[in-house]
Amino acid sequence: MIGFVDAVKMFFRRYTDFQGRSARAEYWWVVLFQLLAYIIFGTLFIILGGGFEAIDGAIDGGGALPAGASIIGGIVLLFMLAVLIPNIALAVRRFHDLNQTGWLYLVFVIVGIIPLIGILASLGMIIWFCIRGTVGPNKYGEDPLGG
Repeated sequence: MIGFVDAVKMFFRRYTDFQGRSARAEYWWVVLFQLLAYIIFGTLFIILGGGFEAIDGAIDGGGALPAGASIIGGIVLLFMLAVLIPNIALAVRRFHDLNQTGWLYLVFVIVGIIPLIGILASLGMIIWFCIRGTVGPNKYGEDPLGG
């Protein structure tokens, strides 16, 4: 069984690896890592003056965000860009573990654009990624759990 730290290391090590398989634990530990990162970024954003009032003022043209909040916003943007490709690669490998083509990820992204149906597609993908992968080897490689 893969742990939190190992899953995050593997996530960044397999940055552009669209081959092979990834087990549920690898996928969900990475989801937890990113959720925690966004919670930390959000907390820092609020602490550094980027609360709702500051955001409303910046949107209404009444002022700019404080410098600290703007820096955190920039860091969040860079983080999102840094994990974009590895997130796609991990999702493709997760589909491979379920003995499905990685192109299904593109289908889910396209369907996700459609209002309301996109919510159902997202829930479907979450449920699908909770299912245990193919036991033993499949056409995408060996079982990551060694079954």
